[in-house]
Amino acid sequence: MPFIQAGDIRIYYEMTGEGHRLLFINGTGGDLRNPMAPLQSPLGKHFNLLAYDQRGLGQTDKPDRPYTMRDYADDAARLLTAVGWQRCHVLGYSFGGMVAQEFAIRHPERVAKLVLCVTSPGGAGGASYPLHELSRLGPEERARRGIALSDLRRTAEWQAAHPDEVSQFIGQALATERAHAHEPGWAEGRARQLEARRGHDTFDRLDRIKAPTLVCGGRHDGIALAATQERMTARIPGAELRMFEGGHLFVMQDRSAYPAIIDWLKAD
Repeated sequence: MPFIQAGDIRIYYEMTGEGHRLLFINGTGGDLRNPMAPLQSPLGKHFNLLAYDQRGLGQTDKPDRPYTMRDYADDAARLLTAVGWQRCHVLGYSFGGMVAQEFAIRHPERVAKLVLCVTSPGGAGGASYPLHELSRLGPEERARRGIALSDLRRTAEWQAAHPDEVSQFIGQALATERAHAHEPGWAEGRARQLEARRGHDTFDRLDRIKAPTLVCGGRHDGIALAATQERMTARIPGAELRMFEGGHLFVMQDRSAYPAIIDWLKAD
């Protein structure tokens, strides 16, 4: 299995494809064993794609202590060093976009181009939905709340009219959670990620990002709001904003999303 020592932890990673190097930083609870993992996306057909499980998640080590956003950013830098990558494109999705901001600020020389998807800067720029507040709910209720949060069009009326889709969504969420919940440190690692996410704030430092940056959002996202994408874009020098038809998973809802991101990354 592709494990590599990166500082004080052993990181599980996967790599595929050829072309420009692209580091993908996954979102909340991201686990490469998930069938929707980034390695199965179109990105691997266009780039040398590197993805990994972040500390506390998946098959990566789960240190028994609090985590910080700096920890996550520095883990990414150490992973690049360990695999022999000095510089690459970086795409951060949701929580991964928060890590990518911190990474681009702390390690600017390592970022060629930066893509921030459905994320937030925190602070005065606005935070993403406080997912830590859902942790007190049971798995099924948490999944039900996620249906509406991930796409604001999925109102109570919509859910009542689409029971099969709701059942499928909840079933997938529960299956993913139950598959690995028995693993040592699984619950603690996820909780520590949510606590680090809770304290995320890069807004006053976004002007330190030097890489060309594309900010992407879903018009109907209830987790990372459209207004937050606008404020974040305005703070990053020269950043571009593109909104897509969808919610928090707009890359799966809008067929134009991946091609637009790929074209932007490949452009000179």
